[in-house]
Amino acid sequence: MKKKYPVTPKDKKDWIDFTKHLEDVYDKEINFIKKNSETDKIRRLDLHGLSLNLANKTVKKFIIESFETGYTKLLIITGKGLRSKVNKNPYLSQQMNVLKYSVPEFINNDEDLFGKIRKISKADIRDGGEGAFYIFLKKV
Repeated sequence: MKKKYPVTPKDKKDWIDFTKHLEDVYDKEINFIKKNSETDKIRRLDLHGLSLNLANKTVKKFIIESFETGYTKLLIITGKGLRSKVNKNPYLSQQMNVLKYSVPEFINNDEDLFGKIRKISKADIRDGGEGAFYIFLKKV
């Protein structure tokens, strides 16, 4: 295929100069992700390895700080509780001692958090599925 217009030496020089400084080029994808994370304001907390008591204290502090700084969506990762030692003790409830069940229950029953939370829902599979949940906060 024959080109209609040949490349001029000026065009060639401009192209070479442009490709030498690609870091100055606006990256649509990175800026889109950055913009979405700023507007959605998603904050994440991973509770793997924490005891129930420490997890509850950490979550409460995390929610209060997030609310005060204007976050509207939180991701809390509890894990699925597959390695929990609860199964070995017949006197403990298998559901209420796993962070997956206990942390949302703690949040729902805490009076300090009640007025800050709009809703709690299961996380998408890409964010942890059954081992995580979202907290949607009210606006300050």
